[in-house]
Amino acid sequence: MELFTNQVLAGIATGAIYACMALAVVMIYQAIDHLNFAQGEMAMFSTFISWQLMQWGVPYWWSFVLTLAISFAGGIIIERLLFKPLAKAPVLTNVAGFIALFAIVNSVAGLIWDFTIKQYPTPFGSAPFLGSQLISTHQAGMVGVTLLMLVGLYIFFQFTRIGLAMRAAAALPESARLVGVNTSWMIALGWGMASAIGAVAGILIAPVVFLEPNMMGGVLVYGFAAAVLGGLTSPLGAVVGGFLVGVFENLAGTYIPGVGNELKLPIALALIITVLVFKPAGLFGRAIVKRV
Repeated sequence: MELFTNQVLAGIATGAIYACMALAVVMIYQAIDHLNFAQGEMAMFSTFISWQLMQWGVPYWWSFVLTLAISFAGGIIIERLLFKPLAKAPVLTNVAGFIALFAIVNSVAGLIWDFTIKQYPTPFGSAPFLGSQLISTHQAGMVGVTLLMLVGLYIFFQFTRIGLAMRAAAALPESARLVGVNTSWMIALGWGMASAIGAVAGILIAPVVFLEPNMMGGVLVYGFAAAVLGGLTSPLGAVVGGFLVGVFENLAGTYIPGVGNELKLPIALALIITVLVFKPAGLFGRAIVKRV
């Protein structure tokens, strides 16, 4: 029973990271109806920026805040320069743009910081949380920061004018334009927020997986699995899906014979395929019906 509880709690901790990544994926999907295959690389680059700031002597939490601001601005710049001109381009053109962005960000990170593994600090420490051997203080911190961010996002989207305008631009862009919402800039703000959310995921997971240019490859796949499971049209579903994928991954690696760390990633891919076959809209997503 203790092993089961330990794996569930550890799954919730990693699921918090998958929830962040899934939420970032869903925000961009709702804005432009495309999956951002470079979301993980953007998060990785932001994490390197945070690490570099700390190497220059900036305290951890100041570097955290500065990195979120830089990531937010970077997301807007990427949308304005690359994807705004592709707004009406064919789907494959957008996919090529995402793949190009993936390769460019990964290569630039390797060029600047090289591909050697780096230690990334945690402000929470690695001691047992509240004396319990089931979860560490860093894992508890991961969950806490994620939940605080999710509460902040909920308040933003439910009770602020910009948040309501962003929701309207994503759900009914034509109607939003008719009432004076600048949907183009709402999309850009969505990109900025998705980039900042991805940065949170990268910063929190870096002390666990170590910092290097390919650190977010697996995390992005799990984020996609969480987004598909919860529903690509539901931010809440993305969050719930992230926690479910985290717990499922840990339990599968522990209790299914022959499944180790090497087979956890294929399980995430199998989960994506299964959900797409039996419930394409996900657990919380809405089925989109088009009149023909």
